[in-house]
Amino acid sequence: MGLLSLAIWTPIVVGVVLLALGRDEHAGAVRWIALIGALVSFAVTIPLYNQFELGTAAMQFVEQASWIERFNVNYHLGVDGLSVWFVLLTAFMTVIVVIAGWEVITERVNQYMGAFLILSGLMVGVFCALDGMLFYVFFEATLIPMYLIIGIWGGPNKIYAAFKFFLYTLLGSLLMLVALIYLYTQSAGSFDLAAWHKLPLPMSAQTLLFFAFFAAFAVKVPMWPVHTWLPDVHVEAPTGGSAVLAAIMLKLGAYGFLRFSMPITPDATQEWAGFVLALSLIAVIYVGLVAMVQQDMKKLVAYSSVAHMGFVTLGFFIFNELGVAGGLVQMIAHGFVSGAMFLCIGVLYDRVHSREIASYGGVVNTMPKFSAFALLFAMANCGLPGTAGFVGEWMVILGAVQVNFWLGLAAATALIFGAAYTLWMVKRVYLGPVTNDDVRNLEDINSREFLMLTLLALAVLAMGLYPKPFTDVMDASVVELLRHVAQSKLPN
Repeated sequence: MGLLSLAIWTPIVVGVVLLALGRDEHAGAVRWIALIGALVSFAVTIPLYNQFELGTAAMQFVEQASWIERFNVNYHLGVDGLSVWFVLLTAFMTVIVVIAGWEVITERVNQYMGAFLILSGLMVGVFCALDGMLFYVFFEATLIPMYLIIGIWGGPNKIYAAFKFFLYTLLGSLLMLVALIYLYTQSAGSFDLAAWHKLPLPMSAQTLLFFAFFAAFAVKVPMWPVHTWLPDVHVEAPTGGSAVLAAIMLKLGAYGFLRFSMPITPDATQEWAGFVLALSLIAVIYVGLVAMVQQDMKKLVAYSSVAHMGFVTLGFFIFNELGVAGGLVQMIAHGFVSGAMFLCIGVLYDRVHSREIASYGGVVNTMPKFSAFALLFAMANCGLPGTAGFVGEWMVILGAVQVNFWLGLAAATALIFGAAYTLWMVKRVYLGPVTNDDVRNLEDINSREFLMLTLLALAVLAMGLYPKPFTDVMDASVVELLRHVAQSKLPN
């Protein structure tokens, strides 16, 4: 087994072992096994960065074995500059989520921890798969543990939210399956992504394929107007579910654009780029305004996620290096920042059992340590220079200005809206005098919560102050992707 197989199967195996343990009589052991499994899974991914060869767009750490011989489906794995950081991000966030649920989850602990570890392995599989059918299997399989996490440990309307999440994301994926089967027939019976990237497809076929992929990936991002499932799911999901959904699962859709839409249908991608840019700007501006009027903290951060992911798709479809690299950096930064925001809301919810902004006020007076972390993550969500939230947005705006000044200006307005709704929430929840007895009786974070938030704070600051390790890894792959898209695949 290579490093990628270890990164995929270590958490899945540990997760299955946890499911086999007794329900709650071994809860203490289950938590430690889950933590050790998550730490080992993260440790396995570190050599992917240490041994990553810079300056090449070639796939690295490649593994290949026959899986379903009759249909030429292969277990084919590899990472490049577009995907390697997401493998590390997934493993890192899994460690955080296990720590976050340590004391909070008291029922079915083994199933909760097992579901997250299995989900982690499946998401890593999505980022590593170089076979179309393998990608599809991992892509769809991620729905199952997340569906269970929402449906079992969620809020009062958890069943409705779980069904909405499953149906929205499944419907788009069925169109992607049709596209994969068509590409299989056009490439002489191959599911190899590299072969699909070279297919000389006519414009009519490219357009249909582009929208089939778009249906799957736009819902997952989610882009406006197919974003309506996200706030409902975030409100009902447990804290760990919200953190993983925001930090990793939304990235699966954006990653799909880079791995499928742009290289397989380059001409249709350029033809319909204006359409995607328009949807991205609506997400960035309109959804930012919607976030301003939210009374529920989770809903506010959920709409904020839609607006921030609008920056990602905007960066991808302006077809320049700053834009695409900025979109990738924004995906990683959003993983840290949005995950941290949801975990902070979870810390408050565990104490007061309310997500309503009106239930709080003056939290800084009773929880000074926690408020310092929450303010840092809020500033990163605004895009404050020196934090992870700034780097990607700045790169995308610069890239957009290179293409069209007014496009860049429109994108930049999102920073104003982002600051407005985030600071409005900070002011009402954390600042000012204590407003009620619930806040007056709050206890500051314990050592477990302090560790969890410290790890995220270090990640947010490190990426904001020194983004070079992130951009160096992706540069060669971004250049190669743009060169590939610029070369027409239309048959003569």
